[in-house]
Amino acid sequence: MKNDSLPPSAPFAPARVTSIADLVGYQEGAVVSRVIVKKPTGNITLFAFDQDQGLSEHTAPFDALVQMVEGEAEITIAGQPHQVRGGEMILLPANQPHALRAVTRYKMVLTMIRS
Repeated sequence: MKNDSLPPSAPFAPARVTSIADLVGYQEGAVVSRVIVKKPTGNITLFAFDQDQGLSEHTAPFDALVQMVEGEAEITIAGQPHQVRGGEMILLPANQPHALRAVTRYKMVLTMIRS
């Protein structure tokens, strides 16, 4: 997974309207991520998944909110698959195993708040 950390001179700045979809690009056969907010209390990360790419089953110690920007993913939580499309969102509960797979190319925003 490629990680594009947002440098201070990047085109995303406070108090400026920015297209979410334009902040992270697709890469053939890969998952690309870009952290846009990183604080001790949590992170907001953009992801772009090429078709058939994914993240294997794992857990996280905090709830995470997935907001789909475009495309379609199958997100499995505790063994239950969910189809999630652009404009939809799903909450990944803390300490529950989850996995993601791109049905089509898709982009998503992942928000994890530590508490």
